[in-house]
Amino acid sequence: MTDHSDAPLLDSEVEANLDRQEAADSENQRNKKLLSRQVARYLIQNPTFFAENMELLETIQLPRESGKTVSLMTHQTNLLRERNIEMRQRLDQLLQAARENDQLFSHSRQLVLALLEARTVAEAGEALLKSFKEDFQVETTALTVFGPLPGSASRLGAVRSSSRASAENAIGSILRNGRTVCGTLRPSETAYLFGDAADKVASAAVVPLADQLGILAVGSSDPNHYRSSLGTMFLSYIGEVLERLLPDLLSRS
Repeated sequence: MTDHSDAPLLDSEVEANLDRQEAADSENQRNKKLLSRQVARYLIQNPTFFAENMELLETIQLPRESGKTVSLMTHQTNLLRERNIEMRQRLDQLLQAARENDQLFSHSRQLVLALLEARTVAEAGEALLKSFKEDFQVETTALTVFGPLPGSASRLGAVRSSSRASAENAIGSILRNGRTVCGTLRPSETAYLFGDAADKVASAAVVPLADQLGILAVGSSDPNHYRSSLGTMFLSYIGEVLERLLPDLLSRS
């Protein structure tokens, strides 16, 4: 007959051993955390420690995403290399933006000078359309002046003319807004602004000129080119130049 009287005692000893092992493991974890905090505090208080103990840097290992470990110095070298690449990319972006701004300024200066040298509305319109097409790669440009106009409208050249009443009927909301508008226009608005070229325009930017003098519009076949969030500083600037030049030129027509 088998005697099982010692079985509960053995089970209790196993459980006790497990409890002691868990307690020891827990204590070890607490000690490691405490030691880690102490080391971290010491390094913060002594920032020159590694400078005075350079040989330790090669012994410190850091884990990587690949599962491998690298020395602290190698990690620092890789980190500096990545930051250097990032800084170079940022510098390249800044240089590219500077070149683009410099080119924009140069083209804008040439356009303003050409407008100042114009002696007729036709010459101003020709200078504007040529610059927008060749220098700024604008697909479609239309400058419309509102009448009644002094002299003959046939002397306006590429500049279109319209009565204020027609403009109000076709683009009244744009005129009343008084600010540069970008995006997709209504078919009737596109037809009024661009005439025969309206079928080539999927998006546009429109600048109302002050005192109901007229309106400047540029268009693109790309429906997303002139978005509602597109910066309009340049177009508004050219619009202000035209507002100052056109009244005198129109009086000569």
